[in-house]
Amino acid sequence: MEFVTAIVTIVSLLALLASSFRILREYERAVVFMLGRFYKVKGPGLVIIIPVIQQMVRVDLRTVVLDIPTQDLITRDNVSVKVNAVLYFRVVDSKPAIINVENFMDATGQLAQTTLRSVLGQHELDELLAERERLNRDVQTILDQQTDQWGIKVSNVEIKHVDIDESMIRAIARQAEAERERRAKIIHADGEQQAAQKLVEAARELSAEGGAMQLRYLQTLTEIAGEKSSTIVFPLPVSMLEGLQKLAGAAAPSEK
Repeated sequence: MEFVTAIVTIVSLLALLASSFRILREYERAVVFMLGRFYKVKGPGLVIIIPVIQQMVRVDLRTVVLDIPTQDLITRDNVSVKVNAVLYFRVVDSKPAIINVENFMDATGQLAQTTLRSVLGQHELDELLAERERLNRDVQTILDQQTDQWGIKVSNVEIKHVDIDESMIRAIARQAEAERERRAKIIHADGEQQAAQKLVEAARELSAEGGAMQLRYLQTLTEIAGEKSSTIVFPLPVSMLEGLQKLAGAAAPSEK
């Protein structure tokens, strides 16, 4: 009987001794409590824990990828949208991650959902669609500030999808088409204005030089003669008309 008791005692001691040794991987840390009070953070490698007196909580230091569920929100211009995102964070200080919050995974996820709704609800729909990078940085900055007391570093936030109603999609398409037509009209008007300015400049140069007008007249006649047409119209220079008017004016008194 005593032999059996001794064997049981030895086995119990060996099991207790074996439970005192823990091996932590490179990305793990152990938050050790002694009699309920924080003792120290240990790891990685071999960690010795005194049974009964000490307790250990493992903490993973690797980056966690957390999918933020789809959130219903109303933008500043009163458009109902559905937005989902993905969150990247990691534990940088094991002690506050265990002591300051009950479950840092759930706490970070819930905080990310409320922050996403709060930040995106302050912007209009056009900003949600065109300025995602800036909105990602705004959400990431706010989350990082709030989770700092938990020993958590939020490295990135990425908005994945912004879903809107079909009627709103059609309205956006009509708006984009109207914007393209407006730009086309502006470009066409700018072209007409530039062409008019060039014509005015050319007219000034031709009027400044009398010979230039004659050369232009001859060039026009050459272009007309080269065309295959049965009718040829000879343009009459304005200077010639003025000369004829002067001759007619001078001859008018002599007839009397």
